[in-house]
Amino acid sequence: MARFIFVTGGVVSSLGKGLASASLASLLQHHGYNVRIRKLDPYLNVDPGTMSPYQHGEVYVTDDGAETDLDLGHYERFTGVVSKKSDNITSGKVYQKIISKERRGEYLGATVQVIPHVTNEIKEFISNDIQDEDFVICEIGGTIGDIESLPFIEAIRQFNNDNGRENSMFVHVTLVPFIASSGELKTKPTQHSVKELRSLGIQPDILLCRADREIPADERRKIGLFCNVKHDCVIQAINANTIYEVPINFKNEELDKRVLEYFKLDNSKEIDLKMWSQVSKHILDPDGEVSIGIVGKYTGLADAYKSLNEALSHGGIFNNVKVSLKWIESDELNESNVNLKLSSCNGILVPGGFGERGSEGKILAIQYARTNNVPYFGICFGMQLAVIEMARNILNIKDASSSEFGNSKNSVVGLMTEWTTSDNKVEKRQLNGDLGGTMRLGAYDAMLKKDSKVFKIYENEIISERHRHRFEVNNNYEKDLMKEGVVFSGYSPDGLLPEIVEISNHPWFIGVQFHPELKSKPFDPHPLFKSFISAAKDQSRLV
Repeated sequence: MARFIFVTGGVVSSLGKGLASASLASLLQHHGYNVRIRKLDPYLNVDPGTMSPYQHGEVYVTDDGAETDLDLGHYERFTGVVSKKSDNITSGKVYQKIISKERRGEYLGATVQVIPHVTNEIKEFISNDIQDEDFVICEIGGTIGDIESLPFIEAIRQFNNDNGRENSMFVHVTLVPFIASSGELKTKPTQHSVKELRSLGIQPDILLCRADREIPADERRKIGLFCNVKHDCVIQAINANTIYEVPINFKNEELDKRVLEYFKLDNSKEIDLKMWSQVSKHILDPDGEVSIGIVGKYTGLADAYKSLNEALSHGGIFNNVKVSLKWIESDELNESNVNLKLSSCNGILVPGGFGERGSEGKILAIQYARTNNVPYFGICFGMQLAVIEMARNILNIKDASSSEFGNSKNSVVGLMTEWTTSDNKVEKRQLNGDLGGTMRLGAYDAMLKKDSKVFKIYENEIISERHRHRFEVNNNYEKDLMKEGVVFSGYSPDGLLPEIVEISNHPWFIGVQFHPELKSKPFDPHPLFKSFISAAKDQSRLV
């Protein structure tokens, strides 16, 4: 029978509940247990697919085509457990399902209410699609006290009663701030957060107290006393030098032992976290450094490219170099400053994105990388713009563009209106149809040409990668580009959709239609990121 751990947050947002959940899951795996992690988001959007990255950070896509919260990326990277559609729910999904049932008459004339109908749907989500997992960790989004999260808090309170107190645990993440003027750590915010939680019927069993410095034992005892938590279950969560130190820090604080002790499981085993120590060492004490210019339009928020940041870091781990990211706002890039802004970069990357804004700056960056033999990595939109750039400047088709930007005589990139999904279903889309959930989403296979660079990188003829896009590269221009050394080296299995382009006589110039960053892990870096950082490392030696 699965045991459930519910992780809530208080005082402020962005305390790292996702990292805490992922780190705890990793520790439990080291003890030999099967784990699953889920995210319950209180917002009313059905999913984050139509939200601005500035609102919610990146959209993490699963193999089965769900657009989910970025924390699911942490879950996968820390545990290796592949996330599914059934691992992320929002208030929007809950209400959408309930209203559909009500319209079909499934409630038999009953008044539909938050309790029990909404809470029942949430409880069903929590316990659904559980197989051989020993632990299911459920992270509740938002902050205790927020109105929108109340149904979720009530649902986990009920679930705890239904499932048995011995099979459920509550972990609450709070902030213990340091007030410089008085030179003190303040426990009162934590006390009030727990008071709020207890007023909703939940008594936390473990407190994870975020702080920028060590919390003295007396302060922890004080927190435990006022919050009705055993003093050894008040765990300090001090800021780490890298996120990959967090499992080590939690082990040193014996978080894993307190959890196992609560569930009356053997906690005497000493686990070896050497793998985490080695990853942290490579990040904190590398042998060299490379500079990667990321040319995008959401560069003001690092979380907009969270998985990309981590995948580049993983490539650095493999090559034992520090990857220094230079964020370049594509809107600000023009012909007069492109050399100045990019000349110090050992590699240039244009990530996924949507819309015309900033596209000309990205095209300038691509042209700079191509003509100056700087390693270039184009992801999704970055691949599409690379083909547009080469059509304009190699084939001299000056009006080459994308139908995403408006009508064009030479649409090198066009809207995909019909395609076959990974489970052989036909999907259709109209130009003015809904935006949410109507892209080519999830894992799709691609066939690689055996004499290509990407075949040597993957060492495989068939690959599977995750997609998230509405537009596809038009392969009508392939023959003309091939004459100039541009190779369409990856295609969908039916031979219709270009998946990868590369330049044969360039040190490293690869564009991919998919999002390889979503499958990279610290212990298993994605081959494209390993190769890209290796090329950037070679480039740094030439400077």
